[in-house]
Parts: sequence; C-alpha cells; structure tokens
Amino acid sequence: MGNGIAHVFAQKGYSVSLIDVSQEALNKGLSAIAKNLDRMVAKEKITVEIKEKTLGNIRGFHDMEAGVRDADLIIEAATENVTIKLNIFKELDRICVPSAILASNTSSISITKIASVTKRPDKVIGMHFMNPVPMMKLVEVIKGYSTSDAVTAAIIELSKKLDKVPVEVNDYPGFIANRILMPLINEAIISLFEGIAGVEEIDTIMKLGMSHPMGPLQLADFIGLDVCLSIMNVLHNGFGNPKYAPCPLLVNMVTAGNLGIKSGMGFYEYTAGSKDFKVAPYFK
Repeated sequence: MGNGIAHVFAQKGYSVSLIDVSQEALNKGLSAIAKNLDRMVAKEKITVEIKEKTLGNIRGFHDMEAGVRDADLIIEAATENVTIKLNIFKELDRICVPSAILASNTSSISITKIASVTKRPDKVIGMHFMNPVPMMKLVEVIKGYSTSDAVTAAIIELSKKLDKVPVEVNDYPGFIANRILMPLINEAIISLFEGIAGVEEIDTIMKLGMSHPMGPLQLADFIGLDVCLSIMNVLHNGFGNPKYAPCPLLVNMVTAGNLGIKSGMGFYEYTAGSKDFKVAPYFK
C-alpha cells in the first residue's frame, strides 16, 4: 500500500519521501513502483518521460526523521497493528513541523485513538486508499472526533487532485468499507467452515449471482487473511457483538501461516510469478 500511495502522489508531481525500516524494504518498494510504471508505459497509459519524472519525484529513507522533515502531509501505511501505529504517531508528532497533517491508511483502527497520542488531534485524519492504489479510485476519508473541518476539506480536495473519489465517513469501528465487507467475507468463511459449499462454489455464486468481480474467499486471500482477522477483531472488540466474531477457520488459517497470496497459500494455492491459482489442497 505504501509504495502504491507514493506512486500516485509522485505521478501527480508531488515530492515524495518513501520511508521504510531498511534499505532492502525500500529497494523492494521502489522496484514495485518502477514495475507498475513499466506496465503503464507498455499499455500506453503514460509516456516514458512521465515514468522518469515520477521516479525522480521519489526519495527513499529508512530514517523517519530525515524523511518527514518539513513535510506538509505524512501518510502512515504500516501493518494493521494498533501498537505499531500508535508508536509511529507519537514519534511523528514529536518530529514533524507543527503545521503538518498526519494521516493514516488504516482500514479499521480508530482515528480518534491514533490522534489521542499526539498533541495535534485536529490535524490527524484517515486516508484509506484501496489496493491497488494506482488503479482504485476510492479514498475513504475518516474524520476523527477532533479532526478539524479545515483539515478534512483539505484532504478531500487533495484526493480529488490525485484523480481519486474521496468519500467522508465518521470514525467508528471498520468505518464503512470494512464494516460491510469484512462481515461478508467472514460469513463466506463460516459457510465454508460449516460445509454448506466449497471454495469455488461460494466464489462463483457471488461473482455470477451478485456481479462481484472477485469472490469473497479469493478477495480475502488478496487482502491477506491476517489483515481480515485483525479487522474482524477490531469490529468484535469495538462493538462487543458476537455477530462480528471471526470464524474459527479464519483464526486457524492465520495461526498456521496460510495468509493468502503473500504466503502462497490461503483458500487457494498460488504459484510464484504466475497468475495461475487453484483451490488449496486442504479444501479439496
């Protein structure tokens, strides 16, 4: 997500600092951006000149303070872990210029909670981009309890300049996108767990019957089953309602390390370097 966000801003002419924990991680992110730009050139969506200008607008850092110095907007896109995010925002609040807006790409964690560890809660906001960022139009803009109207308006206007469609929502567990999507995915997993239908059957019904471009189990693999579990736990803990309890099958798969595409195994089995996939052996 981080390299996708950097790509979109850089392509629109913004000066971008891409920050990660190591040079290896930075190289991986920059390589992903270059490959995505090459695909766009091959499809004649952009020129080679635009590709080079985009890459020239990005600088890599693994020192956070050096990367954010004098930045007007910082967008955090770390893993969906509340402790990690709170620690990052505490540090950002300390090292960023007082006028800087601090945004999170979180898909479920409370913006109000994140803002509470800073001395600028009025300047903390959610910018939930969709994956893959260069292709997906939606930005879910999450206004925390203390986020100012001026900051919200600025982020909405900025999102439009990125050729995205911003939609403002209030700060409650799961926001809108994942409050609706994740229970659907969880229910699909429950249906599989209870033996009502198989993996392909569930996905085919949702694709052909509901016009979904991707079935819920394949989508879960694409998102990452660990991320799905994390979001379900946020919903379950936030509302205290048993309807949001994650399916035991989902819990077991994450515990076993079967996380979807990123691990090569989830509800489907994926071949590295190929778009081919098949139902995982466990579900045959």
